[in-house]
Amino acid sequence: MSAEETLWKGTSSQWLNIGPFTAAVLAAVGIVVGAVFFPPAFLALVLPLAYAVWKFLVVRTRVFEITGERIRITQGVINQHVDEIELYRVKDTQLFRTWWMRLTGLGSIFLDTSDRSTPKLTIPAISNSMEVRETLRKQVELQRDKKRVREMDFDDADADGLGDL
Repeated sequence: MSAEETLWKGTSSQWLNIGPFTAAVLAAVGIVVGAVFFPPAFLALVLPLAYAVWKFLVVRTRVFEITGERIRITQGVINQHVDEIELYRVKDTQLFRTWWMRLTGLGSIFLDTSDRSTPKLTIPAISNSMEVRETLRKQVELQRDKKRVREMDFDDADADGLGDL
């Protein structure tokens, strides 16, 4: 039995945490200012620091891996959870880059799948997003050809169920 080849493995950028990190800094500044009048308030500095560390770890421990056959998502700071999606179940891939993502060289990949447990998946704020999406798209087609599987979309045009009576 051969091991699957990893085509890409990575985590999201910590740029996702710019809001929480800014909030933690502002809270810390507020606590320091308040501690000038009430010195025991310095102990409260632990709260914004713990919050920022937790947010950092949540992003850091969510790892995306694209192999020759599947997408594996490993996540969890304390308890670890692994989810897998077979590549042939990926129906559509979209790349999204906001203005701040373009400035920082990041992008998010949105996947629409036929997997019941994970019908939609986002790989947020990753580097080289265009190359990763193209690698993923090519590998999906290879897996579909290998397994002789095709995705079919059915429109809701016949929502009443009457068909061509």
